Amino acid sequence: MPKLEKELPAWLVYHNAVHTQNVINAAEHLAKSENVSGDDLILLKTAALFHDAGFLENHQRHEEVSCLFAKKYLPEFGYSEAQIELICSMIMATRLPQTPKEKLAHYLCDADLYYLGTDDYNFYAAKLYKEFKKTGFVKSQADWQIKQADFLATHTYFTTTARNERDAKKQEILQRIKTGIQKTKSYSHKTDFRELIQDSLFIICGVVIASFALKGFLVPNHFFDGGVTGLSLLAHEFYHFNLAIVIVVFNLPLIIISYFSVGKNFAFKTFISVILLGVALILMPNLALTSDKLLISVFGGIFLGMGVGLVMRAGAALDGIEVLALYTIRKTSFTMSEIIMAINIFIFTLAAIRFGVETALYSILTYYAATRSIDYVVEGLQAYTGVTIISGESEAIKYELVNKLGRGITVYKGERGFLPGNFDVSSDCDIIFTVISRLELRKLNNLVHDVDPKAFVFANTIKEASGGIIKRKHKH
Repeated sequence: MPKLEKELPAWLVYHNAVHTQNVINAAEHLAKSENVSGDDLILLKTAALFHDAGFLENHQRHEEVSCLFAKKYLPEFGYSEAQIELICSMIMATRLPQTPKEKLAHYLCDADLYYLGTDDYNFYAAKLYKEFKKTGFVKSQADWQIKQADFLATHTYFTTTARNERDAKKQEILQRIKTGIQKTKSYSHKTDFRELIQDSLFIICGVVIASFALKGFLVPNHFFDGGVTGLSLLAHEFYHFNLAIVIVVFNLPLIIISYFSVGKNFAFKTFISVILLGVALILMPNLALTSDKLLISVFGGIFLGMGVGLVMRAGAALDGIEVLALYTIRKTSFTMSEIIMAINIFIFTLAAIRFGVETALYSILTYYAATRSIDYVVEGLQAYTGVTIISGESEAIKYELVNKLGRGITVYKGERGFLPGNFDVSSDCDIIFTVISRLELRKLNNLVHDVDPKAFVFANTIKEASGGIIKRKHKH
């Protein structure tokens, strides 16, 4: 027991020496209640003492390691080979799902899970959750609740005493957990409804702003954009087709493609968004807010990008150009960027031929302004930045990042040095990586500089980030 108390890892808050002592006590109680004594009781208590000893070396297959410990140490205390084999069989029976063969193994298996039907269940379950979270067996409290319910629903005690003393309370606990799961599901449904309302507002606002950009800046002044919107504007200018109908018609094939290549939820939202955009373009008159070409190109692009970005935040699209590129990339060796660029070159070349180079160049500026506006609306102030820090004061920097900046960190083991003229000089170091928001970058730099002004820090933009302690971003 002293070896378990001193040498077990600190993160084993459930499978520790206290648990082993509890199992020994429960095993003795069950055995005496059913008139087990003498050598059988000693063997049972010995198996209980060794049953989790394997955690000293390996948490995944600790039963086998526990048996190795038993075979190594028990001969010194006069245990016979047959007795040790019986002890190992009892230990292996505790592996989930439990499979006890001998009568003594029934007592050990029940003792190992004797807490299931007690008032202390929540106390021990919380400790077990911490361990499982550490090893990755469970991902969240919701996941843990489901796993508990599944386990309790299928678990059966093997001894009469355990069933009489624990079954009734165990069923109460199971019902309480099931009720908690139902409440969680109910809350999830409410959350889904709130997300639906939020997405709808994003789509409506995005459609209105995009139609305002088109009818207030681009269409009255014969300016263009890239993508499907640009093709629609070309068709409108060349053949005087109704812009609302053209945008819907041009996007429909891409919506169908997106149903199979992206997902039905994305395709449905995009279809609704495009239809609403068509309706908005019909209802909104040409406003011609300004005739200044620079203002038209810049603010027309900004408003159009804002509208498209808001719709993208709702998990949809107003322009199917990326869907077309995604479909085409599977048929060719070109990248998505190359495909989109080729389509836009075609659009702006036609604009230059028909309306002049100046208009085409201003339209390119419109496209650039729209692209930057989309990035800002989609990423927002919460755009994430990955930061890597290499410093000889890594311990102090880790403390500052976690406790003052409130961010999780990942540490890589590396070497620093290898400078020109001193290539053979190097030392081990911790390479720290963390993910922060754009607004936290200056604060992080100040924290690191205060600890080590010579620290090497570099950052890069992260397009997608989820999980951990960063905010979950909207997904399609």
